[in-house]
Amino acid sequence: MGKMKLVLSRGILRFVFILGLLSIISVIFLKFYSLKPFLISDTKCIYDIKPQLRINPQIDILETVIKRIEHEIIDIRDSQDNSPYALRYGSFLADILGLIESAKSGDKENEVAKPPESNMSSNVSQFVHISPDFFLTEEIRKYVRIKPNRLGKQNFMGANGTFTSIGHACFSMKEELEEYMNYDVGEICNDDWRLAQRLMVHGCDPLPRRRCISRGPQYYTKPLPIPESIWSLPDDKNVRWSQYRCKNFACLANNKTGKGFFKCADCFNLTVHEMPRWVVPVYPVPSSNSTPDFLITEVLDLKPGEIRIGLDFSVGTATFAARMREHNVTIVSATLNLGAPFSEMIALRGLVPLYMTINQRLPFFDNTLDIIHTTRFLDGWIDFVLLDFILYDWDRVLRPGGLLWIDSFFCLKEDLDDYLDGFRMLRYKKHKWVVVPKVDKDDDREVFFSAVLEKPPRPF
Repeated sequence: MGKMKLVLSRGILRFVFILGLLSIISVIFLKFYSLKPFLISDTKCIYDIKPQLRINPQIDILETVIKRIEHEIIDIRDSQDNSPYALRYGSFLADILGLIESAKSGDKENEVAKPPESNMSSNVSQFVHISPDFFLTEEIRKYVRIKPNRLGKQNFMGANGTFTSIGHACFSMKEELEEYMNYDVGEICNDDWRLAQRLMVHGCDPLPRRRCISRGPQYYTKPLPIPESIWSLPDDKNVRWSQYRCKNFACLANNKTGKGFFKCADCFNLTVHEMPRWVVPVYPVPSSNSTPDFLITEVLDLKPGEIRIGLDFSVGTATFAARMREHNVTIVSATLNLGAPFSEMIALRGLVPLYMTINQRLPFFDNTLDIIHTTRFLDGWIDFVLLDFILYDWDRVLRPGGLLWIDSFFCLKEDLDDYLDGFRMLRYKKHKWVVVPKVDKDDDREVFFSAVLEKPPRPF
């Protein structure tokens, strides 16, 4: 009985709190809009010599209200109250916060100039992570909004609602994301995968789901059977070519657009360029025995029978996965469509493409993969701190005894020690470790680094 009274008293106090806030907001808006004729007047005597020093007092009051609501939301979170009532109350406050901010920032002509440092307070910037009303497109608002469980109790995962996430950079790419989410529910999606990929690459990752039907090729044909599909160019009808320079696989295989598709200009030439890879060593200097290439058989012989599943984080058409398949090893290939249909090509070869960016945490559980391979992707362009985050995530998903194969990583000689320190910090066992000159250009400042490293058991 006492507990019910306590819950009831809390509900009454919160109800009074909300009424008080709404009353304050109503008074502020009335005053705010009653001053509109004066705020937009052209009479020069209203403005002083330094207009940027004058701040609208009504906006200050709104800032105070916003802070009060934010504190209330934080209190709800800190209380760890997982009841359906608390969930609905928190969602309601977030909606109110969004409406206030929308009204505050919606009419720019109603505000006088502010000092540059006062454009947005830290509290207001936090709001965009809370309220879906930051966005104008209804589909985004519906997607981001907290969705309480219909039965009003915890689901099998122990949560009282669904909290749908999007990448934090989505808020800084508001217009692009609203364009991406501007569609008719149940209809065919726009041919906008390049817009989606641009959002992903710039940090709006993960993207929201959509309630439209994905657009497919107009005349899709049956894919080739395995093993024929692995070393044959697919049917051109199985790809939408509208977003590419090349309009068929033959164009890509002949490299008619130069390096129009980024680092993998020859990846679609399966017979000449791709088939020998990891089977025949390539020597940058024919007269020398030094090469950054390791053969698949050499690496698999390091752990006989132990390498079964893994990830290839590279730019390519999954030839590494194709070769590993011949040794009964299943490899998932992380890829993006960087100027060419890499994802479609990998799938049509009968292999598994994983469409993801470098920003994303790997969708694998801890200590589950036997091997991670990377080539042509993590090179000397990458920031040292970003490399740390990536390597630690790779370490997370590799099992004890798993192999990390760094394949032909290239960088400038002056940066080599810094990058090598990044790989050494994992304290992996070194099976192979080689540095050779990169001689495909006249510039002799670049080198190749390759290594095969084994994750040790932990703790050390």
